[in-house]
Amino acid sequence: ESRWPYLFGAIIVPSLIQVMILPFLPESPRYLLLEKHNTSKAEKAFQTFLGKSDVSNEVEEVLAESRVQRNTKLVSILQLLRTRAVRWQVITVVVTMGCYQLCGLNAV
Repeated sequence: ESRWPYLFGAIIVPSLIQVMILPFLPESPRYLLLEKHNTSKAEKAFQTFLGKSDVSNEVEEVLAESRVQRNTKLVSILQLLRTRAVRWQVITVVVTMGCYQLCGLNAV
């Protein structure tokens, strides 16, 4: 019982290591490109991650994916349940996840 404080204090060491290393890690290229709109830093981050100098294909792929996501129509839960093609899949997932939550497996 006297060693419990040491157990709770052990998390300090990995936390300090993470705080010291974090400033040296590059930002996510997707974040830099889509949120910050900084293409040059995004290309530099892609080059760091992928280890190659020509990353124009990856930049174009991220931008194309962003355009597709912007054009995607959001659907409510009621609309999803009214759609006959996906109704049983949604019900199956909801029942499965409900059983998973209620069976106590998360606690184990």
